[in-house]
Amino acid sequence: MTRTLFAGGTVFDGTGSPPAQADVVVEDGRIVDVGAGLDGDRVVDCTGTTVLPGLFDCHVHVTVSEIGLLQRVQKPFSYQFYEAARNLWTTLKLGITTVRDAAGADLGIKQAVADGLIPGPRLEIAIGLISPTGGHGDGWMPSGHCVPMSLPHPGRPDATADGPDEMRRVARTLLRAGADVLKVCTTGGVLSPRDDPRHSQFTLEELDVLVTEATMQGRAVMAHAQGAEGIKNAVRAGIRSIEHGIYLDDEAIELMLARGTWLVPTLVAPVNVLRAAAAGASLPVAVVEKAKEVVEVHAESVQRAVAAGVRVAMGTDSGVGPHGTNLEELELMRSCGMSPADVLVAATSSAARLLGMDAELGRLAPGYRADVVVISGDAYDFPSLAANVREVWQDGVRAV
Repeated sequence: MTRTLFAGGTVFDGTGSPPAQADVVVEDGRIVDVGAGLDGDRVVDCTGTTVLPGLFDCHVHVTVSEIGLLQRVQKPFSYQFYEAARNLWTTLKLGITTVRDAAGADLGIKQAVADGLIPGPRLEIAIGLISPTGGHGDGWMPSGHCVPMSLPHPGRPDATADGPDEMRRVARTLLRAGADVLKVCTTGGVLSPRDDPRHSQFTLEELDVLVTEATMQGRAVMAHAQGAEGIKNAVRAGIRSIEHGIYLDDEAIELMLARGTWLVPTLVAPVNVLRAAAAGASLPVAVVEKAKEVVEVHAESVQRAVAAGVRVAMGTDSGVGPHGTNLEELELMRSCGMSPADVLVAATSSAARLLGMDAELGRLAPGYRADVVVISGDAYDFPSLAANVREVWQDGVRAV
């Protein structure tokens, strides 16, 4: 087998250790050595660059490209799958080699990437957004029309559930369809015009059923959770990650610490809602007002969680904002008190741990899959990071 040598770069290995001069050797899709003075059959000159593990985004929606109602309803149904191919390629070019799709992508999209039909990050998929009637995932409008973010289809079954028995059925249906993780709304949200992010959705009994069903199949649950009480319900039920976490209070933070619950902040999401509105997207006034209300309190909540030591993994809610702007999240995380090294850990080894992939991904170390990103200059220069991506490798094969 050919040994590929990434030579002369500064290596950030994903553990949080300071970047250091080192070579990286890859063979048969795996990293076989990291250190000084190594050799190989093929040399990638990394002089003046930083070499990183492949990055993660733990919260994307690859089938979503528009949040404005008018834009979405004018697109043919199948158009989303072609957009997904474009969005996946756009994301991969940023050095993001693994994503968790938080509702929208089905098993066919995941398999198309895995089989090499389309280029993109490897996918962990939730398929659908489990919501109660009238909840964050219910697209019902006062006119009587229903305009969900993602229409159900055979590969993406309806995920509306009311009561423990329906929750059990929906969980099993999504798992049957190929879900790697189950996503549930435990609060209202910003993009759903007729609910409040601070209000809770689903009872603890319903959430306990969901976690039980997921656990029996070796799966985790992620929660769209913005209000404090809904966050606490999710944590008490054993849900693995809180997505957004806008209105965290001290009790919620203490519970997350006690249970080891992860936070995926998606700080850029409400910012992108405001950008979309400013650019003319057809959004209800209530949605825009909620986005304005949450931006500052969101950042304050994440600052407090970071200071307390809550485990954080990088996620963006891309789809709400343009795919390809994912790395804007890194600077926002730093502004919430994370060190530059901790930010990159959140986007590499910590994200891999959240997704249960930490035995193979998220680090540059012998035995790990050879997802390698070569960055011109300083990898801590987050505002310039996207423009500085020079090469992206997946499983030892150059993808970008």
